[in-house]
Amino acid sequence: MNNSWNLPTCFLLLIILQGCSMTEEFARLGPPPASTTRSQMREPIIARVTATVRQDLDRLAHEAATIIQTAHENVEHVPARFKRRLVVDALQHPWKGLANLEGRGLLALETAEGSAITLPAMIDILEASLDRTSAFQHTIPLPAGRSSQDLIAFMVKSLEEASRQRDNALRRLSAEERQFLFAQAQSLVDHFIPHVSNVSDRLVAEQILADSRFAELIEERVDYANLVAAAQVLARLANQQWLSHLVDAFPKPLPQTDIPAGITGDVLYVEDTSYGLIVIGGSGPNTYKMDHRFGLIIDIGGDDQYSGMIGASTGPDHGNTIVIDMSGNDTYHGAALGLATGRLGAGLLIDRAGDDVYRLEAGSGGTGFGGLGILFDLTGDDVYMGSRLTQGAAIGGLGLLLDAAGHDRYTSHGFAIGFGGPSGVGAVIDLRGNDQYHCGNHYPSAYNAADAPNGKPGDPMFQYDCFGLGTGTGKRVFTKKPEWQAHSLAGGWGLLLDADGQDRYESANFSQGHGYFFGAGTFLDLAGDDDYQAARYGHGSSAHYGAALFIDRQGHDRYSSTGPFYNGGVAWDHGVSLMLDGGSGNDFYALAHSTGLGGADYSGWGLFIDEGGNDRYRIKSGLGHASEQGLAGFFDLGGTDTYIQPLDPATQPIHQPADTNVIRYPTGGLFVDR
Repeated sequence: MNNSWNLPTCFLLLIILQGCSMTEEFARLGPPPASTTRSQMREPIIARVTATVRQDLDRLAHEAATIIQTAHENVEHVPARFKRRLVVDALQHPWKGLANLEGRGLLALETAEGSAITLPAMIDILEASLDRTSAFQHTIPLPAGRSSQDLIAFMVKSLEEASRQRDNALRRLSAEERQFLFAQAQSLVDHFIPHVSNVSDRLVAEQILADSRFAELIEERVDYANLVAAAQVLARLANQQWLSHLVDAFPKPLPQTDIPAGITGDVLYVEDTSYGLIVIGGSGPNTYKMDHRFGLIIDIGGDDQYSGMIGASTGPDHGNTIVIDMSGNDTYHGAALGLATGRLGAGLLIDRAGDDVYRLEAGSGGTGFGGLGILFDLTGDDVYMGSRLTQGAAIGGLGLLLDAAGHDRYTSHGFAIGFGGPSGVGAVIDLRGNDQYHCGNHYPSAYNAADAPNGKPGDPMFQYDCFGLGTGTGKRVFTKKPEWQAHSLAGGWGLLLDADGQDRYESANFSQGHGYFFGAGTFLDLAGDDDYQAARYGHGSSAHYGAALFIDRQGHDRYSSTGPFYNGGVAWDHGVSLMLDGGSGNDFYALAHSTGLGGADYSGWGLFIDEGGNDRYRIKSGLGHASEQGLAGFFDLGGTDTYIQPLDPATQPIHQPADTNVIRYPTGGLFVDR
């Protein structure tokens, strides 16, 4: 399969998906608000600016481009297990690879914005990025009738088919290997970091070996296509067509004596199956304390409270669970790895309506660790409060958080809000609303030892790490010992896609479209006047063979950073990065405390492009600077622009950037303002 897509290929894939047997009846979860319509896919913006920018690069920076191409030819031979073609293509062919990242992100958004949202197709699109497919061939027909017997049969058969697919996925694993994978998922959530150097420490060495074994079993012993199929089967349970018949089919509450322990409120139906309890809750308020007993909960309405293992497995023998809440202002407080978490199976939580609160412990909130976890909220002003590896995060699986409408708030400590670790795809997709995203201020950065040795939390120079908001990262074992280098793990794909609204993004180091150690980070904001605040390595940045893409398609936007370095299309050590602000909005780049806007060092490839508008630039230094055989470019393609004197004039180059000016730097950098 060629991972370098163009737009017609995206259309072709969508047609193929809709034509295969698994998509005869997708999980139609209900149309978006009537104000949203589309007749065709959005034009990829990279293709729109490529001709102009590439012409200047070929003419003015040809030598630097040739050096970069040579330096990136052999990235496949850098020690890192399970590299993805998605990343390797971007490193070796930046324009084509970055267009591929944009195309896949747009395709995911277009699928979510369709006249009916199709979760099985969404799963296929995201998994295809890591060269993973589905074994979903047997579709359980939607109920032909509306009787309780018809509806019950559909539920049981769906759980049965999902269980069969999961069994097929794990059939080559021994009992010990299943237990190891389940337990190691918890260890990854607790201890994962992208960079490890002290291999002489016994505990660190044990973690390196265990993480390497986890990835190897997922990649080579698990029939992952069957795990994908299990999630797609369960996703069809959220089909609006059959769910609408539940109230009429189950009109009367059960006696209190028939309600399982851990549940309060009216319950309309309970059945104990081989795949767990099936429970249908009533229209009033309910509480659910969930554990290993449950396979499927559907709640008709009311302001409900959920706790425990909500759409998540409790052990290696408890694989698939799903919760569907039809309406109400609900509160969810799951345990660690306990809310819409896939761990050796599939975990789904679908909330159709209401202003909901999600209290997310580590490893929860649409996360996958050896499985697929999906959290989908259709409407309402929602709050997602997470800690570590939450909100669309995955290592060795798929994590998806999809929010279709509402003014939402996302907060996390780190490795979250669209995080793809080794062998993982992690995505947050928000379709509309004025949203707020915050990641960081919890994990002190290792950079403090050099930059702020006497600093403490609260000091202006004190830094935190984020690794989120569209970040993909591997696990880099940094040592000269080949036997340990061999346990380095290449990264996955992290995405943050926001389709509309006046949004605010605030994050610490390594965020907002960041790729680290053979990981790919993608950040797409399609519309609205947005406010971005990042820190070191933000707004489309990469390091150590990472690939990064940041695109804001339109709006009057403001960018700022706490610094001290590398914001806006910057690449370090063989990384590839692009920051692109599209349209004709009047943007303000308030980066007086940081460097960048097109920067590259140590064989990096970093570009910044502003397509148009009367923009203002205030930046400490940079604007197309490169060093150590890097290729960097700053391009402003239209409008009357203003370059404000930086705080430290001594850091500016001899040639002063200005409107309608072109500067060619001898170290491989390029400044172009048209």
